Order: sequence, then C-alpha cells, then structure tokens
Amino acid sequence: MENDSVSDSEDVVYFCDEIFDFATISGSLFLLVFIISLAGNSLLLIVLVVNKNLKNVTNLLVLNLACSDLVFTVTLPFWATFYLHNWVFGDFGCKFIAAAYFVGLYSSVILLTAMTVDRFITVVLQKWPSNSVRQRCAMGACAAAWVISIAVSLSDAMHVKVETHWNNVTTCEYSSDDPDFKLGYYLQVSLLFFLPFVIIVFCYTAILKTVLGSSNRKRRRTVVVVFCIVSAFFICWGPYNIILLIERWYEPKRCNAKERLIIAFHICELLGYSHCCVNPLLYMLSQKVRKQLLHLLTCNKVLREKREKGIIPNLSVTQNVLELHQKDT
Repeated sequence: MENDSVSDSEDVVYFCDEIFDFATISGSLFLLVFIISLAGNSLLLIVLVVNKNLKNVTNLLVLNLACSDLVFTVTLPFWATFYLHNWVFGDFGCKFIAAAYFVGLYSSVILLTAMTVDRFITVVLQKWPSNSVRQRCAMGACAAAWVISIAVSLSDAMHVKVETHWNNVTTCEYSSDDPDFKLGYYLQVSLLFFLPFVIIVFCYTAILKTVLGSSNRKRRRTVVVVFCIVSAFFICWGPYNIILLIERWYEPKRCNAKERLIIAFHICELLGYSHCCVNPLLYMLSQKVRKQLLHLLTCNKVLREKREKGIIPNLSVTQNVLELHQKDT
C-alpha cells in the first residue's frame, strides 16, 4: 500500500505499510538446505577419505571444496534464526558468522577456478611434467584458497556490525558509513567472482573443443563432472551477485518496486545459499563415487548385523587377527 504523497517533488520517498515477508520463508528453507548440505558433504568427505586416493588432484580439490561447503553450511542456522526471529548472537557472533560465511564463499570460487585451470592444462595444453608436480600445485592452490579467503573475510567482518533499527529489529549487516566501502566492495566482487567467471569460461571453451574431438570416454566423464560442478556455482551465485550490484545502484521509490526488489533479493539469496548442497549431488554423477558410497554403507550395515548376531564379536579383535595373518604371510 502506498501512502499519499506530501509533495510533488520527484524525490518523494514512499513509506510502505505492508511488504510481503519473504524472509520468513527464506529462514525456514535455510534450515532444510542446512540438513541436506550437512548430510551430503559429510558423506562425500567420508567417501573421499576412506575409499578414494587423495593423491588424485581432482579428488584433493573436491575434498577441499566439500570442506568449504561445510564451513558455509554451519552459518545457515544463524541466518535462519536471524530471518525467523532477530539477530540474537551479539556483535562478536555477527562478525564471526559473517567471516565464516565469506570464507566458505571465497574459498569455493578459488578452488573451482583452480579445478578448471587444472583441467585446462591437462586436457588442452597437456604440459604437466609429472603427477607429483601437479599434486604439489594442487596442494598449493588449496592452501592459497584458504589463506586468501580467510584474509579477505576478516576484512569483510570488520565492516559488519549489529544495528538496532527504529522498529526494534536487530540486524547483522554491512555498515556503509566507511567512504571506501563501496569501492572495496566492487573491487572484491570483480576479483573474486567476475574475474574467475571469465577465466572459467575461457578455459572451458577450449576444453570442450578439445574433448569433443577426443574419443577418450574417461576424460570426457571427468570433464563433464567438473563442468557441472563449476556451472552449478555460477548458476546459483550469479543472480545473487547481480542483484547485490543492482541494490548498490538502484533505490526504489515506490512500494511495489521496493517489494519486487526485496522478493527478488531473497529468491536469489536462497538460490545462492542452496549451492552448498548441490556439489555432493553432482559428484554422485560419477559411477565410481556411487559404487564406493554404496559399498561403504553396505559394509557398515553388514558388519553391524553380524556384530548383533554374534558372528563378529569385536571389530578391533578381528582387525588384529587380520593384521597378524598379514604379517605371517
């Protein structure tokens, strides 16, 4: 509803009595995303650590990506509480949760870029000297991803604070009082989102041209899985970053325009936040991962049933016997 204007000036600001509260829906869905992401990424980590060879560069990068998603995931209950009720975790909690949020987000971008560049070099250039060199480069990229994301997130956290507004609503949000805030924000978005996007588009254009002309099915499957993971990131986070830029430049005057912008923001935010539970689902496209997960779950189930029936009295004893048998042979 739009109140009557008190002036005919073009700069009149309309005060809205009621705007559709999409934040409540977002808060509820954040909890659902949290549960799916926590379960999916935890299972993926178990599969990678127990059954996969972590010397494989792609697996190493996916392992770090799963850790990145989990760091992001643990912040979701706090944002859900904020949307459903209020910010009740204090100023330190605001800065800490914001820092964890940005660590998860920025490390994902850097790791996905590293994963794409690795695919580009191995598929298109084919110039890695050896697997050991490639592995060291991957470990360096993972370390750099965490160091850079932590450093940048600490800077971001300094600009976040708790504010209580006129309607007694307490929020945890950016403080735009700093004159250098907007410039720093645009540089950050450019360097940590749009620049990686350009690099990834360039690399995958060359990769697809090379793979389409190749008859190596194994290489194709690996490229397809990595391509899906990277594409999902930009499909999820692209609209959110665009809507943030629109919010910085455009301030709606009328209630219906303001309501549409708020609803669009929450939808894009929900799409972006849901990305943390997408990667485990996409990685299950790999037939090997599905088999290993099924094998892991089946083995655990069988062992548990046998222990309950008394067939296997104690797992640790069985393991000791097997170890002694291996030594004797």
